[in-house]
Amino acid sequence: MKRSVLLIVGAAAMLALGQRTSSPSAPPSAPPPVPRGLVPIIWPPDNPYTPAKAELGRLLYFDPRLSADGTVSCASCHDPRYAFTDGQPVSSGVRGQKGGRSAPTVINRAWSLAQFWDGRAPTLEEQAKGPMANPIEMANTHDNVATTVKAIPGYRARFRTVFGTEDITIDHVAKAIATFERTVVSGDSPYDRHKAGQTSALNAAQKRGMSVFLDKAKCDQCHEGINFTNGSFNNLGVGLDKPNPDEGLSAVTKRAEDWGKFKTPTLREVALTAPYMHDGSLATLLDVVEFYDRGGTPNKNKDERMKMLHLSAQEKADLVEFLKALSGTGWQHIQPPKEFPQ
Repeated sequence: MKRSVLLIVGAAAMLALGQRTSSPSAPPSAPPPVPRGLVPIIWPPDNPYTPAKAELGRLLYFDPRLSADGTVSCASCHDPRYAFTDGQPVSSGVRGQKGGRSAPTVINRAWSLAQFWDGRAPTLEEQAKGPMANPIEMANTHDNVATTVKAIPGYRARFRTVFGTEDITIDHVAKAIATFERTVVSGDSPYDRHKAGQTSALNAAQKRGMSVFLDKAKCDQCHEGINFTNGSFNNLGVGLDKPNPDEGLSAVTKRAEDWGKFKTPTLREVALTAPYMHDGSLATLLDVVEFYDRGGTPNKNKDERMKMLHLSAQEKADLVEFLKALSGTGWQHIQPPKEFPQ
């Protein structure tokens, strides 16, 4: 059944979407078409897409003035140079403070439900607010963010155009950033082209690796569907053998059965988003494969599906090659603004 989700939600839908990406340009007010292999974004009724809102969000996303000392932006931890991560085990905030978790990629968050490794934000809008008021990250307050933005004439004009008011609130700021983030997408990978009928899109090693992924390792039990994640929270044992381990989901839900569980991330662009896991403790894709091969780290709440895989060296190498075939297009054109509103 899992395999059918990954493979069957592929062929017809992906072929149709492939046709869509090659169709004439959409109207200027319409969201940009998604790359092959994805499904259309469902835009929130209270935060529909407009090009002006997405551009405003892009400016705010890259603007360090949203932080308390003007040194940290959303892009500091989610940088397009690193496929919208920061390439570090854990992220740094104002005054070089270190967080406790690795920055997940922004790519394809449009198809994600609960945000953050522990799922504490139900929407991208709520997620966007979090780092601004986090004392380790941007160390600001929501009121001060709104006041700072409101004091910039160039931003007031843009907010008036987008929201019909210069009475800027943190909700306006978050809606603009979330709109931009929903345009950060990846599809049309070699895997997508293979599923659309271009059988030469994957090389021999990648085809063998896809078989390992689906049949032997059964990675699609969690990494399924168009975004290679079902959004579930699972205990793999990562970091749970350390003193004072991160509790993960249970810190949010207060339920003992959620101890040590973290959100299953997308595998799209995974070759570009090292290091891996919520604590950035695994440096390479091969390290990740080795971790799964030995069945994770034993602990009181480890997922029962985490068992030794007994993969051969060739199977491990092929699986890594398949994961590389999940890198696609759709986000590479996004660049920091050359200048910000004044």
